[in-house]
Amino acid sequence: MSEDEKWMQIAINEAYKAADENEVPVGAIIVKDNKLIAKAHNQPIFKNDPTAHAEIQSIKLAGEKLQNYRLTNTILYVTLEPCSMCLSAMMHARIKRLVYGAHDPKTGVCGSCEDLRNAKFFNHNIDIIGGVSVLECSSLMQKFFKSLR
Repeated sequence: MSEDEKWMQIAINEAYKAADENEVPVGAIIVKDNKLIAKAHNQPIFKNDPTAHAEIQSIKLAGEKLQNYRLTNTILYVTLEPCSMCLSAMMHARIKRLVYGAHDPKTGVCGSCEDLRNAKFFNHNIDIIGGVSVLECSSLMQKFFKSLR
């Protein structure tokens, strides 16, 4: 198991928490200096907050823990390719690296639906890798949405 897969497992555990709460099963964690500094899962329904995506919540927690709105030299692991809101927040936070699991052809902006990775309106670049633990991440999403039908 690679380092990325090891960390992604923790994000996957967070995604299961979201599913248990009848939220879209997305989990995210933030790592700095090989230490877990934040973990969260989707909670927009529970919090009545459309911005309560796993990534946004983990960014807020990491900022509080580090006492800084800049999250330089951090890695964000998330089970689903980020949407435009979440990728923008990562850019503004100066996240160094993004690792995601499942591709999202409906709202993913790291190449699946749109490609904002190198958009000229961002003044920061993030190293991005997708498809880590893709089978488990995709399966979790598929099972969740199948259960709703």
